[in-house]
Amino acid sequence: MKRILLVEDEEHLHSAIKLNLELEGYHVISVYNGKNALHKFNESRFDLIILDVMLPEFNGFDICQSIRLENQKVPIMFLTAKSSNEDKIKGLKMADDYLTKPFNLNELLLRVKNLIKRNIDPEITQTIYSIGDVVVDFNSFELKSKTGNQIELTQKQIKLLKLFVEKPNEVISRQEILEKIWGFDVYPSSRTIDNFILTFRKIFEKDLPPSTYFKSIRGVGYKYTP
Repeated sequence: MKRILLVEDEEHLHSAIKLNLELEGYHVISVYNGKNALHKFNESRFDLIILDVMLPEFNGFDICQSIRLENQKVPIMFLTAKSSNEDKIKGLKMADDYLTKPFNLNELLLRVKNLIKRNIDPEITQTIYSIGDVVVDFNSFELKSKTGNQIELTQKQIKLLKLFVEKPNEVISRQEILEKIWGFDVYPSSRTIDNFILTFRKIFEKDLPPSTYFKSIRGVGYKYTP
């Protein structure tokens, strides 16, 4: 279920947008002011942010700039009554879309769908991938070493490995790992992630210096370096 952060202070409009997004199958997190918007953004991961400009606490342009300092990928759509060309140009320079009020509901839903579709992380196109001398088959969950030994990973182990492979040289936070591998409702102990990484190191770095491929970034998470 795709997660949307909706930031709109007009209560009736907010409720209507939220209801229609939920009817389309999205999970909507609602906030009514700029301060709470930043708190929610820092607490979780979102597939789209719908952002009014004229908000209590902080205006939408400032919120967008703050988000972009940390995250360049999450799609942001301004949904606002500010319709001057100057405002539109300013908004589109920092966000992905700009829709003015009043708006057509079907148009909003179509724009939301397109923005989220564009933001889907690229999947690994091949099912076979090599890390050092070990060949990974993402379909069968099997690993094969150069000596012919075979190891079978669990579904969550292969999912985590795939997350690393899809984001080479990027630091992946513990929070993102927990959310993407275990979901938002049930979190295991963070020690569980450490054990997964330890397993990867034993398999892929057996005869190599420690942390050759899987590096710990203190206080943040991990990074895979092919």
